[in-house]
Amino acid sequence: MKPFLLLASRAEDGAAEEEYESYLRFGGLLPAQLHRVRMEAAPLPEIDLDRYSGIIVGGSPFNSSDAEETKSPLQLRVEKELGALLDVVVARDFPFLGACYGVGTLGRHQGAVVDRQFGEAIAAVPVSLTSEGRRDPLLDGLPDTFDAFVGHKEAVSKLPAHAANLAGSPGCPVQMFRVRSNLYATQFHPELDVAGLLTRISVYRNAGYFPPEEADAVMDSIRSRNVSVPPLILRNFTARYAR
Repeated sequence: MKPFLLLASRAEDGAAEEEYESYLRFGGLLPAQLHRVRMEAAPLPEIDLDRYSGIIVGGSPFNSSDAEETKSPLQLRVEKELGALLDVVVARDFPFLGACYGVGTLGRHQGAVVDRQFGEAIAAVPVSLTSEGRRDPLLDGLPDTFDAFVGHKEAVSKLPAHAANLAGSPGCPVQMFRVRSNLYATQFHPELDVAGLLTRISVYRNAGYFPPEEADAVMDSIRSRNVSVPPLILRNFTARYAR
């Protein structure tokens, strides 16, 4: 099969490596089947979509809704490169799954309103499928409501008319959406288990998601949670689009 392409932008090696391993494990992929490009490390090379089965965009420390004048040169470069790639991906309806940061990138590219209105603290929250979500093949086998790990400062507050809202939570009405037939983004993290989230809490304790002195309490609130459904989305994605 052709490999999938993971576009990552985490500068911290520990978090980056654990993220890559989680996409391999939950996607049911071998290392040769998931080609990773770390966008924070160097400019994005030319991407030949015909070499890949699909694209996955991982999480990121960047927020698409930040004021342009506050964005670093690195963030501006990554956004510009992703935007240019999405021009082609959307035009071809090429298989795409963006996790968390994918909501901001694909959402803004498609004209969604992405702002700070529906940010969520780090937690496991109940996510419920919409009627459209219950019919979507990427959500096949998932229950109508399931717990998922979240932790984000921005979210979609208004989708464009051509996008389908597939899932929401009490604190965030757009937890997953689809554009055309094959372009998806989730606000929650389908690649995270408890161990992975604990790593990120430690790595990003000073990133403004919570007061740094509360990191241990946030970790304690996560350790007892049983979140097992969201990774099924990754397995559905790789199974559906592997070619």
